[in-house]
Amino acid sequence: MSNRPWSLNKVAFWTMVVITILFALALVLSMLGLNAKIISALQNVATAVAICLVAVLGWRYVRSRELVWKILYIICLLVVIAGIIIPLVK
Repeated sequence: MSNRPWSLNKVAFWTMVVITILFALALVLSMLGLNAKIISALQNVATAVAICLVAVLGWRYVRSRELVWKILYIICLLVVIAGIIIPLVK
């Protein structure tokens, strides 16, 4: 076990807590019949937080590997970003 102030496990746990709060808030607002855009925005923020964490951890994994791993990482990240942005502009 590590007592580092921001260990990977600690970051993952608190990120999960934040995501849970955002999804729970979206659920409550949905049950109250509030605007679907607000609920969707909360869900999108929660998803973005999760993607950011995964992207950082993914980079930590590939940064010391061969170039092909870095290229795969960038391609995956671009596809995820496109998958988020393109539906928003349509």
